[in-house]
Amino acid sequence: MKPDLLRLLRPKSIAIIGGGAWCAQIILQSRRMNYTGRIDVVHPRGAVIEGVQSVTELARLPSPPDAVFIGVNRVATVDAVRSLSAMGAGGAVCFASGFSESAAEDETGTDLQAALVAAAGDMPVLGPNCYGFINALDGALLWPDQHGCVAVERGVAILTQSSNIAINLSMQQRGLPIAYVVACGNMAQTSQARIAAELLDDPRVTAIGMHIEGFGDLSEWHALALKARAKGVPLIALKVGRSEQAQQAAVSHTASLAGSDAGAQALLERLGIGRVDDLPTFIEALKLLHMVGTLDAPTLSSISCSGGEASLIADTAEGSGMVFPELTDPQRGALGAALGPIVALGNPLDYHTYVWRDVERMTAAWLPMAAEHIGLTMIIVDYPHTDATDWVCATQAALAVRAQSGRPVAVVATLPELMPADVAQELMAGGVIPMSGLTEAIAAAAVAAKLPNVQVESLLLPGADREGELVNEAAAKAALSRVGLVVPKRVEVEGIAQLGAVARTLEGPLVLKVMGLAHKSEEGGVRLGLTADTVEEAARDMPEGVYLLEEMIHGAVAELLVGVLRDPAHGFVLTIGAGGVLTELWQDTVSLLVPAAESAVERALRSLRIWPLVDGYRGKPAADLTSIIDAVMAVQAYVIANADTVSEIEINPLMCTPDGAVAVDALLREAKRRG
Repeated sequence: MKPDLLRLLRPKSIAIIGGGAWCAQIILQSRRMNYTGRIDVVHPRGAVIEGVQSVTELARLPSPPDAVFIGVNRVATVDAVRSLSAMGAGGAVCFASGFSESAAEDETGTDLQAALVAAAGDMPVLGPNCYGFINALDGALLWPDQHGCVAVERGVAILTQSSNIAINLSMQQRGLPIAYVVACGNMAQTSQARIAAELLDDPRVTAIGMHIEGFGDLSEWHALALKARAKGVPLIALKVGRSEQAQQAAVSHTASLAGSDAGAQALLERLGIGRVDDLPTFIEALKLLHMVGTLDAPTLSSISCSGGEASLIADTAEGSGMVFPELTDPQRGALGAALGPIVALGNPLDYHTYVWRDVERMTAAWLPMAAEHIGLTMIIVDYPHTDATDWVCATQAALAVRAQSGRPVAVVATLPELMPADVAQELMAGGVIPMSGLTEAIAAAAVAAKLPNVQVESLLLPGADREGELVNEAAAKAALSRVGLVVPKRVEVEGIAQLGAVARTLEGPLVLKVMGLAHKSEEGGVRLGLTADTVEEAARDMPEGVYLLEEMIHGAVAELLVGVLRDPAHGFVLTIGAGGVLTELWQDTVSLLVPAAESAVERALRSLRIWPLVDGYRGKPAADLTSIIDAVMAVQAYVIANADTVSEIEINPLMCTPDGAVAVDALLREAKRRG
């Protein structure tokens, strides 16, 4: 049975176990939010705290509370959770630290956290090491500190794994209506994905933003994504960890290119969750999604009364994926009629100030920019903090443009501090998005315009941790060829003396490799362009070992890398990119999660910087795209069939010719099969 989180997060009665300043803070903040439910306190001395007469033990409570804040030490917390679960309480916030987050310093922390989960049973628990939650819709909270939330009728939910970040976000003054703030803490029992999924059942939640440190159970995230899509509620994430190294040591280029953040990015795209890089953009994106939902096109119109601002927004949008379409003939006609022949027309538009203070003419001049093919119209207005009286006309015109066009409209202050709170509220009341900061506004629009589609097919889960051993190249190629990967004709040779005779059975020129080396080129373990007469001499200048003699592939249009890395946090990460010895220098890769559809593989290939070579550059023949996709799908098929043993596969290079795609080098790491 799954815990009922909504009873905890929408409580009609709350209780606080313990005392001190944090207990008083919860009572005071509840009153400030006009909470109408019952508030009880459990205190061993029966103290009166902020006018609330406490009881000395849980058994003396008038009825099982819906939500309980447990503010006692970690050992006593486990006992309290056990008692609350037995009495039928709705759920608890565990404030104490010293559980799994402290395992490096205190080895008992992990066992204590397991005991906490066992004690809870079916009763939901937030934390431990957790501040709790704020429900600004119903005025209910278990939050032992200050916060900036105010009562709202609908708004966004914010979930973080950091209580401090949760506090800071609640203090935002950018006009974002926050319905819920939930600090998830250690997530011993109740994961961030499950909390978000429960909040989707509250129809007053318009969007959900999550600060994510790690994912945990991938199946829960997939279920969340599908539910959010069905409900029409967009999800965005601030996922930390871009600077981390790969989560496991690996011997391939793939490992250095597809580290943990590549897996995280691929997972978010797979789940249809938009990603932002900083807290200001996080707030602005949530605000935009709350106001108008996802944008129907990655297109912008910009309206300003300064050529400098027009240039600034154009430069800011460069590389974001958002574009400024040229004006259509109907737009030019309407703008010309409103502004006359003096104003140079374009997008971004510098409308000058000839129509300033005339709301009707300002509206007529701005309205053509909010055309049907424009995803978001941005009106740049910086309100002075000295006296903004003369800027009222801009607010009124923006509201009129929104009302008359029915299209998404934002008023953007280039500097966040130049968007007054009262103006922001007035704009939002009329359906106009007040956006604070030009850079953040562009980034938020890019997220809202390009939220990826959720992929219905479940992920291939990474399974149990394993130590993968390097399989020799001949065996790796033999195994991969059985699932359809095309490899060169080859022979494994154990001694130099046999090389000449074996070489005469193959069609030259030939490639000679020393097996067992992870990076053959760097270690002198590869020689190209050999013949039967030169192969033995070449071998004498190479490291000793077992040799692999292969027919050399000619006529490659491009060299690609195809790799799969088992990422314990995100599944199996499929990386496609520019291959060859300069792979890491190019850093031209795209990562997907297994299983990936053929259409996704093709999109990934077309997004690479090397794609023009694959597609036939400057009149040269194109590579056989079907064969390339077949090669990628063959590698993926092997991973799916051997998911319990595979740690890593890399094909580098995959030689792409007009007639096919051949894996000339293959690396495979697998755990030994049981039995």
